[in-house]
Amino acid sequence: MKCIIIDDEATARAIIEQLCSNMPSLTILEQFPNAMQAIKYLNQNEIDLIFLDIHMPDFTGFDFIETLKNPPKIILTTSDSNFAIQAFEYDCIVDYLVKPMLPERFQKAIQKAEATVTIATSLSSSENVESTSGNDLYVNIDRRLIKIDILSIYLVEAKGDYIQVKTENQNYTVHSTLKKIEEKLPNDLFLKVHRSFIINIDKIIDIEDNSVLIKKEIIPVSRSNRSELMKRLNLL
Repeated sequence: MKCIIIDDEATARAIIEQLCSNMPSLTILEQFPNAMQAIKYLNQNEIDLIFLDIHMPDFTGFDFIETLKNPPKIILTTSDSNFAIQAFEYDCIVDYLVKPMLPERFQKAIQKAEATVTIATSLSSSENVESTSGNDLYVNIDRRLIKIDILSIYLVEAKGDYIQVKTENQNYTVHSTLKKIEEKLPNDLFLKVHRSFIINIDKIIDIEDNSVLIKKEIIPVSRSNRSELMKRLNLL
């Protein structure tokens, strides 16, 4: 990972650089004694990780984060433990290290950063489209890949730019389209019955006119999809 260090203390920067030298996955590109110099650098360069001090003259670490539109991953390095709760209000912050930093604790922080960067890269390359593996469906929620048992899904509903995946145990709201998830679900089990709904045929309780009952939800069935639904049913 490409990294930079922002800390007003030269000794602190040297310690972080030394710790990074023991981690083959890290490359320190630059060091900065203040946030303003770092901002100029980031306007022209892309990096993966920032080691950031909180207390710096004129411009705190949190002030610095607020200036970034798309911040990379950040590990806070500070002698003040009082801001840990505030720190994790920021999605970009992956860990909070209190000085003096122990090598073992530093290594754990790097492992967290590497995991989040790997997931972000994977999601970017797949354009956040859900992926399937066997009977599992993986969805991107808050930059986490969450596994859902496909057989537990009884309904998928489109809601604007999002879809809601409803299962036996929990509902999941995902930034995606009905078309994308339809391509990932097995055709013999799921059917799009309306422009806003995909149902699990095995979960149907009752059918009446142009609607089906699944759980306690009444789902409309469009005229164009009704005939396909009837073909899928095991009628007596």
